Amino acid sequence: EWGRKMQTDVSDGLAAIVRTGVIDPKRASIVGASYGGYVALAGVTVQQGLYRCAVSVAGVADLPAMLDDEVARHGGRSAATRYWAAFMGPRNALTTISPVRLAGRADAPALLIHGKDDTVVSLNQSLGMQSALKAAGKPVDIVILPGEDHWLSKEETRQQMLKAAVAFVEKHNPPK
Repeated sequence: EWGRKMQTDVSDGLAAIVRTGVIDPKRASIVGASYGGYVALAGVTVQQGLYRCAVSVAGVADLPAMLDDEVARHGGRSAATRYWAAFMGPRNALTTISPVRLAGRADAPALLIHGKDDTVVSLNQSLGMQSALKAAGKPVDIVILPGEDHWLSKEETRQQMLKAAVAFVEKHNPPK
């Protein structure tokens, strides 16, 4: 249940850690890749008031477009298309949990990092999110990794991603 129970599981986990006193709830940031990239974007659009910034690495931002990509690549009855449809939920509800469609609600800066040659989650997902956030007047940065795939298979670009993510979080959620 993308954007629903799976999303509230993450925020419930954050709340549980806050209750232990280990972290300050006003200093939480969210970073994720692939599905986790979706979670990061949903954490500042579908949900609000939880994070100081979000970093999405190869994240899905537009669920209906992701399903359309799968149908175009694999056909409407393929195992891949059925997998995505089953885990995202009913197609008619996907716009209500798609960060790109909720960009105006973003309540924290976002960094989008994406491999240019990603064949799992199209670079268009991050480009669309960047465009939507800019159109809504929301702070967004993007790093496109040339010649890189979904898994960031090259050491050089993995390091570039990590450095960019850490610098962004430190900028928007400084250590002290």
